[in-house]
Amino acid sequence: MKTYKAVIIDDERLAREEVKRALKKYPEFIVVGEANNVDAAIKLIANEDPDLLFLDIHMPEKSGFDLLEELTTVPEVVFTTAYDQYAVKAFELNALDYLVKPLREERFAKTIEKVKQELVEKAKVPQDVLPMHKKIFIKDGESCYFIPISDIYYIESMDNYARLYFGGKKAMIKRSLNLLEKKLDTTVFFRANRGQIINTHFIKEIHPHFNNKLHIILISGEKIEVSSRQSVKFKNWNSL
Repeated sequence: MKTYKAVIIDDERLAREEVKRALKKYPEFIVVGEANNVDAAIKLIANEDPDLLFLDIHMPEKSGFDLLEELTTVPEVVFTTAYDQYAVKAFELNALDYLVKPLREERFAKTIEKVKQELVEKAKVPQDVLPMHKKIFIKDGESCYFIPISDIYYIESMDNYARLYFGGKKAMIKRSLNLLEKKLDTTVFFRANRGQIINTHFIKEIHPHFNNKLHIILISGEKIEVSSRQSVKFKNWNSL
């Protein structure tokens, strides 16, 4: 039986115990640790590399959303909270699931099925590459997003940050373009030049330019000039 590591993060001990009791019916999920605050959770996640987080939203000092912002790689996440006013925001972020405490057995079972489906899909992709269906969390100022990789159509470098474009929106993330390139599926994402990566699924037009360079126009209207070296690579990459 395939097993998965779970971490429970909640400032209330009784709430953590409740999740552990609910998980006893699912031996494929092993609780490898628990934390009562964000700082402790970050250390725990770094040590255990869990597959799944049961994450409380409302905690003292830092929230569950703050935790996701600080993680380099985010496991699958199920939000848990006693405050149902966060539900709308969680679903706006396309959270994997959202549970209101106290937990209900039938609702918890549905969540576990959803989690298992997601983890099975994730296992089909090399671990060093983010699957296209994988959702990433972005906190840009007061705005929070939880978006599938496949929705990102354009990324531009901003020194040690990168600006991601998706669904008519844009947000900054504290990651270099080089780091993001290593994490993205290179059969879909293409490094057009030193400062830009494009999602080839969003290409509208390709035009030849001087010095054997290419100009690419995205469906969203952005015009990308591909460097000479990358233009050659792009032509070879798309040839039979």
